[in-house]
Amino acid sequence: MQSSVFLRRRKTRQVKVGDVLIGGDAPITVQTMTKTKTEDIDATVAQIYEVTKARCDIVRVAVPNEKAARSLGEIRRQIQIPLVADIHFNAKFALIAIEQGVDKLRLNPGNIRDESKVRNICAAAKERGIPIRIGVNAGSLDPDIKEKFGLTPEALVESAKKELRWFEKAKFEDVVVSLKASDPLTCIKAYELFSQQFDFPLHLGITEAGLPRDGTVRSAMGMGVMLYQGIGDTLRVSLTGDPVEEVEVGWAILEAFGLRQRGPKIIACPSCGRADIDIIALAEKVKERTKHLTKNIQIAVMGCEVNGPGEAKAADVGLSGGKHCGLITLNGEIIKKVPEEEMLDALLAQIEALPAP
Repeated sequence: MQSSVFLRRRKTRQVKVGDVLIGGDAPITVQTMTKTKTEDIDATVAQIYEVTKARCDIVRVAVPNEKAARSLGEIRRQIQIPLVADIHFNAKFALIAIEQGVDKLRLNPGNIRDESKVRNICAAAKERGIPIRIGVNAGSLDPDIKEKFGLTPEALVESAKKELRWFEKAKFEDVVVSLKASDPLTCIKAYELFSQQFDFPLHLGITEAGLPRDGTVRSAMGMGVMLYQGIGDTLRVSLTGDPVEEVEVGWAILEAFGLRQRGPKIIACPSCGRADIDIIALAEKVKERTKHLTKNIQIAVMGCEVNGPGEAKAADVGLSGGKHCGLITLNGEIIKKVPEEEMLDALLAQIEALPAP
């Protein structure tokens, strides 16, 4: 069942990162960041392969030293998705990254506070057609801005505006902006304030969100509010964990709003004392056995006769478990009753038989 609510995205200018578009009417992209030492090319490329399999759109790597910066060209040659170089204190590394052929830069305006250095980076990036993200972070604000505004949404916006003025002087327009903090409410307000004043594409994120469970909740709450308001053109879920999980959560957030879909959507009841089958195990098996599919369909896995038939009726294909049996539904109609031991295979066979929408 598709939602009857349509989310209207704010109109932003468009930026091209490699062969991926951000902003305008392009789909909201999912990003992550590697957790390897970038100069370890083999380990970094291997991790990028893993996130690519998880359908990451754009990947970012840390560039804390010159060796890491000079590794970027080889990494770029070995991967299939756009590469972003994350630059903090040293403007020289940004220039090396541009020479190495990265697809985008991320600059932290709180850490590079020399306008002449930013101007040089802009000139080199413009020559190569490389966009730049102004990545404002509450944890590394310019001391002057922090003293004047405190750790507030207004401080994040002011930091971005200061950098944008430098970019404007350099006549550099291929810009993406992020305004991140670990507090979701601070992020929400900062993005709201900024989006009322500018049409630059926005990179969403709740920085330092935490361990996977807590970080997922914080990220979903913060980004969910912003996405509902039409704010956001790309996102990264920052978890203290595997970058593959960051990608998975990012996709799940977008899928929950119907903003993107990468395959079957599985709805399943939570199970309770009414269930006559092991619905939790069954739903996990269905997810595992269908994760390779690209069909944008809805699958219902239900455990009893109370909500099962009604919820399964709304799905393209469904299973409602009963005592030692299961009902297979197609477009809301029961098409067969099968023994419990045949339920999974019968459901999967029906899913495979569905044409791709």
